[in-house]
Amino acid sequence: AGHDECDGELVTKYYTTGEQWFDKKNETYHPVIENKKTMKFYGMSSNTAMDRHKVGKREYRGEEGKTVEVDYKGPVKDTIIDILSGVRSACTYVGAKKLKTLSKCSTFVRVNNTHNTVFGN
Repeated sequence: AGHDECDGELVTKYYTTGEQWFDKKNETYHPVIENKKTMKFYGMSSNTAMDRHKVGKREYRGEEGKTVEVDYKGPVKDTIIDILSGVRSACTYVGAKKLKTLSKCSTFVRVNNTHNTVFGN
């Protein structure tokens, strides 16, 4: 979600940072305005999806999904490069020459809120 290849609506929001800049020509201060891009992302049982795909509202069918805005990330290619870079780095740290040998060169620890479980060697 949030990539160019997604079917979400790109939204640009403008906001003031609280800073100002001085216009020497008119001798006035103006607020600094920046923008943030997000994409609307929705579940297929949300009101947004039902409206977009012209599914009529029925008494027996309630809204199950919701619509959220996620940060805009640009092309998915950049995210894939970031993920691959992280995997390559992990292999380098543990001395795995191939992804296939990563589990043999390391110990994986699952960490969550309920318990810790150790996997691997």
